[in-house]
Amino acid sequence: MACEVNIRLGERSYPIWIGGGVRGRLAEILQGRSGLVLTDSNVEAAQGDHLAQVLGTAWPRIVVPAGESSKSATVWADLLERMAAARLDRQAIVVALGGGVVGDLAGFAAGTYMRGIRFVQVPTSLLAMVDSSVGGKTGINLKAGKNLAGVFHQPMAVLADIDLLATLPAREFSAGMAEVIKYGVALDADFFEWLEGHASAIRAHEPAVLEHMVGRCCQIKADVVARDEREGGLRAVLNFGHTLGHAIEKTSGYAEVLHGEGVAMGMVYALELSMARCGFPVRDARRVIRLLAEMGLPVTAPSGLAWADLRAAMGIDKKSAGGQVRFVLSGGLGQSDLPVVVPETESTAAWERWCAHVIRE
Repeated sequence: MACEVNIRLGERSYPIWIGGGVRGRLAEILQGRSGLVLTDSNVEAAQGDHLAQVLGTAWPRIVVPAGESSKSATVWADLLERMAAARLDRQAIVVALGGGVVGDLAGFAAGTYMRGIRFVQVPTSLLAMVDSSVGGKTGINLKAGKNLAGVFHQPMAVLADIDLLATLPAREFSAGMAEVIKYGVALDADFFEWLEGHASAIRAHEPAVLEHMVGRCCQIKADVVARDEREGGLRAVLNFGHTLGHAIEKTSGYAEVLHGEGVAMGMVYALELSMARCGFPVRDARRVIRLLAEMGLPVTAPSGLAWADLRAAMGIDKKSAGGQVRFVLSGGLGQSDLPVVVPETESTAAWERWCAHVIRE
């Protein structure tokens, strides 16, 4: 049975429908309207026939290559030209059918075409369902770093169909679990404990468990976004683990490390800093690392990456300020603070401790 979470932003409010088969509501939302569908090559191969049944032939599809490389200025500009060639007007709707890359790209294109047209998110990955499809952050990568160009542009609806997770590659599912675990560590200790208790059911993809899990993540994010839509304060706590995580993605060339894998490693590093600066309990840090590893995520420092290169990448990340690197830290499970600047000596020492062992004794 599907559940509904609402993002409450006044005239920009919208529903998130979560459950098996909810993507079938797409035709209901789009009835009588025109637009196009953006997807990637992997999703097109798996879902193209079903999409044709739902929407018919009236809705053209644009297919981009699967992977982070499609979140580029070149692909974005080409997409805008194709939207113009399709004669989309300001009443048109863009449907994003795919993971985080497709959702970010489609949302940025919709937000910048004719100064903003509507779009619908139909996330096909766990990571997109619990994070990137919710909250209106859209964008592309620049050579200098991840998500450095973008706009806040809220969708008109999100359809999180958990049936789509059945065909998700195991590595992609694990990557999504990094964002799920982040919510528990940074904002909801009870949810983290629930994740520990349902780890086996999550790995087995039990539908009721997945629906509850995705729904709780969306509710946590909805509450945060309603209080801070444009990341002026509270919303920044959702970046727990992302400062180093983004740097690992960029320094490794994006293709080798998935976003969730970078976030998992970034969280372990943030825990190392949090133990030293905020008194995060060692026993709870071990619980977090144990759950990350149980979900198939990396918890040791990435080999082959130099701290100097990672530090340089963090310095130009949009979370930095004046070149100073800021980290979201935590004093305990379910707690997190606004980003703080960590002195170079401390951040370097934390890296060295992490490289020496998974977690300090």
